[in-house]
Amino acid sequence: MQLSEQEIIRREKLNKLTEMGINAFPADEYTITDTTESIKQDFSESKQVKIAGRLMSRRIQGKASFAELQDSKGKIQVYFNRDEICPGEDKELYNEVYKHLLDIGDIIGIEGELFTTQVGEMTVLVKNFTLLTKALRPLPQAKTDENGVVHDGFTDPELRYRQRYVDLTVNPQVKEIFVKRTKLFNAMRTFFNDAGYFEVETPILQSIPGGAAAKPFITHHNALDIPLYLRIANELYLKRLIVGGFDGVYEFSKNFRNEGMDRTHNPEFTAMEIYVAYKDYNWMMDFTEKLLEFCATQVNGNAESTFGEHTINWKAPYPRVSMTEAILKFTGFDITGKTEKELYDFAKSIGIEVNETMGKGKLIDEIFGEKCEGNFIQPTFITDYPIEMSPLTKKHRSKEGLTERFELMVCGKEIANAYSELNDPIDQRERFEAQMTLSERGDDEAMFIDQDFLRALEYGMPPTSGLGIGMDRLIMFLTDNASIQEVLFFPQMRPEKAVPQIELGEDEKVILEILNSQEGAMSLAEVKERSQLSGKKWDKASKTLTKNNIVKVEKIDENLLMKLA
Repeated sequence: MQLSEQEIIRREKLNKLTEMGINAFPADEYTITDTTESIKQDFSESKQVKIAGRLMSRRIQGKASFAELQDSKGKIQVYFNRDEICPGEDKELYNEVYKHLLDIGDIIGIEGELFTTQVGEMTVLVKNFTLLTKALRPLPQAKTDENGVVHDGFTDPELRYRQRYVDLTVNPQVKEIFVKRTKLFNAMRTFFNDAGYFEVETPILQSIPGGAAAKPFITHHNALDIPLYLRIANELYLKRLIVGGFDGVYEFSKNFRNEGMDRTHNPEFTAMEIYVAYKDYNWMMDFTEKLLEFCATQVNGNAESTFGEHTINWKAPYPRVSMTEAILKFTGFDITGKTEKELYDFAKSIGIEVNETMGKGKLIDEIFGEKCEGNFIQPTFITDYPIEMSPLTKKHRSKEGLTERFELMVCGKEIANAYSELNDPIDQRERFEAQMTLSERGDDEAMFIDQDFLRALEYGMPPTSGLGIGMDRLIMFLTDNASIQEVLFFPQMRPEKAVPQIELGEDEKVILEILNSQEGAMSLAEVKERSQLSGKKWDKASKTLTKNNIVKVEKIDENLLMKLA
């Protein structure tokens, strides 16, 4: 493993700590009595506290030092004084351990008492500290100049998503997104549980990937010697439970679709699906808008959220527009009664990419997606989808060729999909067979025929309405994030590129040694002067270090500064 200069130095410090008999990774429980939040909420002078967290900054001034400790609740200033920590003759704990062997990023426990500084800042006077974890890699250190501009922040999206643990440490505001995500799940559970519905679990590994039109991931079960699929949806299993006698079931499910990745799609995502017996899609629209108003209020404190330039109002009721009306309004084309060829020719005429594998359903879906979706900013129900687009949905009770289905659009994106569920096993078989025809034409997202599900329907499923909500996309709208990667702790990423291995010469090591002797940035001129390198050697060594992102040079005001990357 190729180590950076800083990583080598930290390992040397680890060895020194070990030689001194200090375990840098102790197994003992460290009892915490306070947090940074509880201290600030219930602050009183001279109160005894015991906290633990990560050392995030420090300013050493001889025998005293102000530092900043960060725990899961926030940050607080701590004050290290040599004579408070080492009241006797032996000053090693402060002079050697604290000043020279601790680093930014180390996790420490602190026992002390509270006081207020002359400028009014709540502070912990350290009476004793314990090293709980030695950090062997340095954290990114952002600097804020006199104009409030942040330099060298940990802002690169790819690095942030790959190293979410660093992102959460140095960008505390990111944590609030995931706190709100958990609030959303809790709110939805509360709403369903209060309504008397039952949370269940269904298989992730499935012999038939049913319940949606999507390309699945495939694997192989060795013991059974059969192919298995990661689920693309849990719909057909939840409906089996309605057949079995449950009046209402719901599940938060991890689904997997072997499709493209972009700002709103991740191959692994979380969906919520709920099925309620003896209801239809009209009831489900009422239920959905009340649900989302409740969730928005629980997450953000009110029924509004900001998304980009838009303020979304989640307060019920929401407008209801049929798909036929939407396409007619935004394209002037009436899809009613149109043949596949007419739809194909129209889509092509307005610049939509189409091909021969597309049936009527996909063609209509492409037209709506390209020309209509983006116009719906406030929550809007798009209703009454053509039958070709909805193989699991009941035919509309009064409109020929349509189904009792709705999708909820927000800011041009679909976040919910719901039906009056098809419970006629004969009709369902015919719909599956139509999907197989599309598959034979080359549509790799067409549904499989699930014979066991058909058998379940033949035992009788009561009239039912079902709803699916994309949880990742919903939390994007509730937290003002345009990228799905921002609301997933660990989004899928391309394989990480190997870091190039380089050999550092003596000149490069001289520069690094100077930079390591002082925390933060140094004047470029000072580093050059202290290195005592000739102009040619300096140019070559500094270029090697900056080119390989080992050091950085930046201009602040009129000064050139050099620092470790």
